[in-house]
Amino acid sequence: MRKLLGVLAAGFLAAGVAGQAHAISLGFTGSVAVSLAGLAPIALPGAGTAVVNGSGPGGHLTGLAIPASPFAVTGFVLPVTDPAAFPIAGVQVTAHNAAGGFGGVGGGGFGGVMPINGVSKVCLFGPCSAAVSNLAVPLSVVGAGGAAVVSGAVNLTVIGAPWTTGTAAVGTITQMGAVAPLSNTAAPSGTVLLVTPIFISTNIGASAVLPGFAFLSLHFVPEPGTLMLLGSGIAGLVAFGRNRARK
Repeated sequence: MRKLLGVLAAGFLAAGVAGQAHAISLGFTGSVAVSLAGLAPIALPGAGTAVVNGSGPGGHLTGLAIPASPFAVTGFVLPVTDPAAFPIAGVQVTAHNAAGGFGGVGGGGFGGVMPINGVSKVCLFGPCSAAVSNLAVPLSVVGAGGAAVVSGAVNLTVIGAPWTTGTAAVGTITQMGAVAPLSNTAAPSGTVLLVTPIFISTNIGASAVLPGFAFLSLHFVPEPGTLMLLGSGIAGLVAFGRNRARK
């Protein structure tokens, strides 16, 4: 019995140390996906470590800080062949995220600011390698708010907004974020989906308004040290069971 209690105590201690580590930071995997004018999203995959709920315990998500640049893509080209998208024939993106800070009470009340630094080039009347003309769409206001204006042969205005787990809208088009499970998103295996609207207007009749959205998807994962601690506790229980079986 004493051996059993000792093994159980070691397992709970490992879990407790793991919980303390996660109270400050959690590893994550995920992506930032940008979709313009209803086209297929372009994903910026990434992984890193986020500060969750400040220095408080894990559990319900109330705070989140993401460092700069775990999400990045350079020169990614998305060909567009759908005739309904004419004159758009492709989209090319070079971008990365700036540092982000989020807060709230979970559910639809969670959100914050994380700008996307870079440019999305919308290729017109031909593929991006041989486009007749291009629209350079600045992304710095995406996930941050405010407006970016580009003047030239085509005048362009991009309006952004902060991220939210609630509902984002461009006119009558909406997208929703999510957190799951609601009571445990600040722990390993918790997931968060934030969304932000992108409103693009031009002086081109056929493309006067180009609605878009960006999606930030996060999945919290245990740190390698945490997995080792938990594994040692489980291994101890298995060894104890074998010893009992031999007696």
